[in-house]
Amino acid sequence: MRISALLARGTTAGALVDADLDDPRPDEVIVRIEAVGVCHTDLLTRRKLGTQPAVLGHEGCGLVEHLGPAVDGLTPGDRVVISFASCGGCAQCRAGLPGYCAWAAALNGSGRRLDGSPTLRVGDEPVFGAFFGQSSFATAALADARSCIPVGDMPPEVAAPLGCGFLTGAGAVLNVLRPRHGDRLLVVGAGGVGAVAALTALSEGVEVVVAEPVAARRVLPAQYGATTVASLDEPMPSVTHALDTTGRPESIARALTLLQPRGILALVGLGPAQTALDVRKLMLRGLQVRGCVEGDADPSLLIPELIRRFRRGLLPLDRLVTTYALADFDRAVADQRAGRTLKPVLLPGT
Repeated sequence: MRISALLARGTTAGALVDADLDDPRPDEVIVRIEAVGVCHTDLLTRRKLGTQPAVLGHEGCGLVEHLGPAVDGLTPGDRVVISFASCGGCAQCRAGLPGYCAWAAALNGSGRRLDGSPTLRVGDEPVFGAFFGQSSFATAALADARSCIPVGDMPPEVAAPLGCGFLTGAGAVLNVLRPRHGDRLLVVGAGGVGAVAALTALSEGVEVVVAEPVAARRVLPAQYGATTVASLDEPMPSVTHALDTTGRPESIARALTLLQPRGILALVGLGPAQTALDVRKLMLRGLQVRGCVEGDADPSLLIPELIRRFRRGLLPLDRLVTTYALADFDRAVADQRAGRTLKPVLLPGT
């Protein structure tokens, strides 16, 4: 199938090119992409790949166009969010934790199917594709049917980030930290992931403090009841729970000092591989530090729940989103970094 895709080479600006998408295998589908979120992981991967040509994008939403013969539960025309890929059969997948799938690295980051076959070609040459099981910076994407979650008539630009960023922020609160009414949550960083985490906690009746240096990113959480500060060094009350979305060692260390005894810190930001922690203080104060991948979520369960909250007016996901044409990727990234946009979403059809 001939498609248009955003082909990236390292940190250079991506270019729209014609590409050939493989036919779906029995358990795969082709989704005509209506919207796709831009995530920090896309930018990190683009740098990591160097000059290797790649089609990234892993928060796709669109209409099912072609089905493999073994696919059940989906029909052409269904609007779906494409979430990350998982095998469905390992111990973690069977336990409802597909983010920790035994084959996660190969399925989501190898650039090919699990058997090594490519899914995308440009000029008859295979390129890095199948990113997070999709590569949705394109007009269409090939994905495993089990990664496709029906979303009904949900606006595609609002639904798309549920595949990763929104899923991660909300899942970190609901599945990992689990604060209750009367608890106080500190969210470090108020980009797309942090903002959704803050709004999710507020919808649970939890007191929220957001630490974010960019003033524009503090506006939305404050409007919904969060206390906002520009720096973790500003005076603030101690907290029972904390979520770091930045990955910065200094932010992680400071967040730990603000936790009450037996508090818990969840980490979802990718930063340096190593950081120094005061293990004695962790032990003596009963603190927990917890890694979190994809919000510890089963997308087939959490995405519909987040949609229900959106429809009930409890989770204003639409207020986080700003849309751009697919060709305006670099402008979208620049706006996100400047705080002009919380969550950029690309529209391949424009």
